[in-house]
Amino acid sequence: MIAHTTLSRLEFNKVLQVIAGHARSDASMAAIMAITPLQSAAAITLSWQRVEEIRALLRQRISLRISRFSDIRPLLDQVRPDGAILSPFGLLEFIPVLGSLAELYKQLAPRDDIPALRLLEPFPVAFSDILEPLSATLDDEGTILDSASRELAEIRKAKRALAARVRRKLEEFVRKHETAIFLQDDFITVRSGRWVIPVRMDSKGMVPGVVHDVSSSGETAFMEPLEIIPFVNELENLSAEEKAEEIRILRQLSAWIREDADRIAACFTTLVELDRLDCIARFSEQFNMAVPELNQNGSLRLLSARHPLLMVMRAEQQDATPIVPLDLELSTPDKESILRREAGGEEAATQAYTTVRRGATDEANERTGAKATPQVLVISGPNAGGKTIALKTVGLITAMALSGMPVPASPSSSLPLLDALLVDIGDEQSIEQSLSTFSAHVAAISKILEQAGSRSLVLLDELGTGTEPLQGAAIGCAVLQELQQRGAVVLATTHLTEIVGFVQQTGGMQNAGMEFDSASWTPLYRLVMGEPGQSHALETARRYGLPESVLQTAKSLLGDAGTAFSNIIEELRQKRNALADELASQQQERQRLDTLALSLKQQEADLVRLRQETIEKARQDARDTITASRREMNQLLEQFKQDRRKETEGKFRQKAEELEASFAPTGQQPPSADALQPGSIVQVRSLGREATVISIDQTRNKVRVRAGSIEMEVPLHGLIIGTGTAGSKPRKNRPEIKMKLQTEEAANELNLIGKRVEEALIELEGFIDQAVLAGQREIRVIHGIGTGTLQRAVREFLGRHPQVNSFRSGEPHEGRDGATVVELG
Repeated sequence: MIAHTTLSRLEFNKVLQVIAGHARSDASMAAIMAITPLQSAAAITLSWQRVEEIRALLRQRISLRISRFSDIRPLLDQVRPDGAILSPFGLLEFIPVLGSLAELYKQLAPRDDIPALRLLEPFPVAFSDILEPLSATLDDEGTILDSASRELAEIRKAKRALAARVRRKLEEFVRKHETAIFLQDDFITVRSGRWVIPVRMDSKGMVPGVVHDVSSSGETAFMEPLEIIPFVNELENLSAEEKAEEIRILRQLSAWIREDADRIAACFTTLVELDRLDCIARFSEQFNMAVPELNQNGSLRLLSARHPLLMVMRAEQQDATPIVPLDLELSTPDKESILRREAGGEEAATQAYTTVRRGATDEANERTGAKATPQVLVISGPNAGGKTIALKTVGLITAMALSGMPVPASPSSSLPLLDALLVDIGDEQSIEQSLSTFSAHVAAISKILEQAGSRSLVLLDELGTGTEPLQGAAIGCAVLQELQQRGAVVLATTHLTEIVGFVQQTGGMQNAGMEFDSASWTPLYRLVMGEPGQSHALETARRYGLPESVLQTAKSLLGDAGTAFSNIIEELRQKRNALADELASQQQERQRLDTLALSLKQQEADLVRLRQETIEKARQDARDTITASRREMNQLLEQFKQDRRKETEGKFRQKAEELEASFAPTGQQPPSADALQPGSIVQVRSLGREATVISIDQTRNKVRVRAGSIEMEVPLHGLIIGTGTAGSKPRKNRPEIKMKLQTEEAANELNLIGKRVEEALIELEGFIDQAVLAGQREIRVIHGIGTGTLQRAVREFLGRHPQVNSFRSGEPHEGRDGATVVELG
């Protein structure tokens, strides 16, 4: 249980006041101001989930439909007795409440993305059978409407008609000459509920009627003419009937509310809870707060934490300086560490304190480095440097988290589920209780020691102050050791170097300092773990106007010990800054290498893509070339069939050479006629060797060459620019395209069984070309049945081949479906 005094010292109530500013009713404000830390992890988690679900709706621009409403619980208590009737103004208070419940039901009931809100008990209910009659009965000012009942509407209609008739009669009466001469004025008014006209007092006996009032001057009598009295009496009867009907309506509405009073009261509690959660959600969303982790092991980790009240203050200021975030981590020790400390705790504490008093600053300097996560953290540093703000930030964020609220820190932060949050912050001196500053601190610490345990967070401000420094430091060190042995997590602030040294020497404890800018002599409000801070009292005093003469005297009185300690701290700070710079440099280098690796990976991907595109383009170019060549081959085959074999054979060879030239690698393309001259060295594709150019016939695109003792005429596309000497030996492994023309009898049957599809189709294409050249009209392809894959591929290929007129499955003697008989064109 966390005491209210603790929450007050942390200014938790001020945070609640800011949140309550979003409330729609006094009941919601009271509920918000009554928020205290929860005891159960399940309750805290459920509150976080509900707040986050409302925040998710707000991010979708969906606000809870809650109108401003009043606290109806006193009215419900008033209407519970049988026969009790609420006034129109009392009933009017129920309309915004029931209206909000109805809107919330319509808004939330269909949604499936708010599981935690749906667990609210009871869930909002739409009391339509009460809300609709109430809305039809009362206007915004609490007046009962004609639509409240048919009887009331008829009574009021008759009443208005009769009142109009009375007015007309009075208007006629005052216009009569025999009456007008006795009137003080010609207006008509109402006195004591009766319709009257102003008659001169000296003439009241001349007008038949009843005097109901006299003016303050005594000169005018307000008289009701006798002839309208029956009508006015009837009007009063209608007014009585109207009053009776209004009471009946109010009684009926009150009875309906009485019947559902318990359900309405329960749903009102839900409405207040939803308004409370909505206020927390709006506050959290405004300052971009986050839900931290909740742990059961007592560890505390805050990342990018900010004091919530500072955030509120900065939001109200223009051009405000940004808040420096707070990062720190504390954890409880394991059982073995606790036992080890208890075994030698007192002796170790005495030795550590004595070591500090002896000035063992060198040893402390060597041990000032990165430690394991401490259980006790002591913050030192300049006055007005942010030590107490850091302390309150930790306490306030812890209180907010345990109250089920998001906190102004990173979602990676982790906060412990506590049994006690114990605080000694501020000066509690009291004249009435005879308490000085020191005695007030001691009294508070005594109570803390009584309550501290393994699930406690202790916050101590200005530890060891208020008395003689050496004795105060000794007490402070002993208090820290006692709290550590009890397993409490402790965060303290101090200005005493003896306490700083004790912490530096003690396992499980760590120093931290508020950073100070030595150049501008101003605090930076940044917490540095593992490094104690300097008080910089002289610089702070100078900043706040202390005379320079006083400062110089104080500096001379400071002595060498204080200067040495300050120098050690400054040296540690410089080393830390150098390490930080080196780390930043390494991080930059790592980022550069990561960027370079990413760039290389992208280049590799680009190369793979370019390779695939190049291969695909080459394949497409080859397909286009083959298609064009096949078309020309088919034309040549037609000529071959017409017995022009020699001429056709020459064209075949020429075409083969052209194809070979088109597939030649870069640098082996045929030369142009202009690029050759007698004596040039070329390579003859058909011979596979180099030759010397003798002459060039540009009209026929032919070249006469000599290779050894052989002279021959070669077309340009049959040549390659040579690099060697004439008459060199033929080159081996040179790719060639060879086409064989057969005039002899060719086979008319091809067996493809056992071959792969790609291999079989290549062989089939060559076989068809051989058969066409041989003049055959029909061939048989044996492919077998098997899985049918080869059969389908062969027949699809035959269906596309230009030389195939038709094909069919084989007859029984031809192999049935295991063979295909092809008719060539």
